[in-house]
Amino acid sequence: MKEGKASRTADLTAATRAAESMKPEDERVCYDPFAVEFVSGIFGVIAKSRLLTKVVSWYSELIFPGAASHNVGRARYIDDYLRTCIDDGIEQLVILGAGYDSRAYRFDELKGNVRVFEVDHPSTQKVKKEKVERILGFLPEHVVYVPIDFEKEKLDERLFESGYDSNLKTLFIWEGVTYYITAEAVDETLDFVAKNSGKDSSIVFDYIFQSVVDGSSEHEIAKKLRKRVEREGDPFRFGIEKNSVEDFLSHRGFYRVNNVTGEFFENNYFTGKNQGRKALRLFGYVHATVKPREVS
Repeated sequence: MKEGKASRTADLTAATRAAESMKPEDERVCYDPFAVEFVSGIFGVIAKSRLLTKVVSWYSELIFPGAASHNVGRARYIDDYLRTCIDDGIEQLVILGAGYDSRAYRFDELKGNVRVFEVDHPSTQKVKKEKVERILGFLPEHVVYVPIDFEKEKLDERLFESGYDSNLKTLFIWEGVTYYITAEAVDETLDFVAKNSGKDSSIVFDYIFQSVVDGSSEHEIAKKLRKRVEREGDPFRFGIEKNSVEDFLSHRGFYRVNNVTGEFFENNYFTGKNQGRKALRLFGYVHATVKPREVS
């Protein structure tokens, strides 16, 4: 990542959401009206044109079938769970690797009720804050920006310095991050969540299957995706064996594990005018609750 510039991934995923959000209400899977304002460069040009988004979406689907559907299905899945958590009375929201996540701004229920901590690399966060100020005219009071360089700083130190309260009921959103970091970093993050959040706190995240990471997957799209990220210099580093995430999270302090795959998107989101839309079968999407702390 270049100093002073946002990550390419942040632009790309926001562009996908922007393209989906331009569709009619009865056709779109997710809706993020801020996405088109966040993207820049060539992504910004494409995102502002309905014709160009259709052309690029068609080409993207041809090259990497299901990739765009993965992004919008994932966004919808996390949005739905966030709504559930808001209804259940969360008091804090922590967005890890926030990128151009716009939930703090488009979920009105959060304003004045839930403190939102956006955790991200300083370079991406600096650009994001400038864009938020341009879009809204101000930085919302309920949002706390937590810049962190994970290679030099610890999550617990930066969050606590920023006013995070480990006694409050908290939701952690971890979208599009786990597969790019090491197993040790994944464990450190889950350990922090399990040991430093209030009763009935939870986490929602997506992960890639281990077979994609180690190259043993027989799916052609898995091989193409793996080669692409390696060529771009940001290879997959971490995966979880398919059908094992419940045990994985149980051993790390979580229970009430709800795990779905792309098949869930096809059965629940890709209906009506989206009937026949295919999702990638290379990822899992999961939310889980922190186990109650043992009283000594």
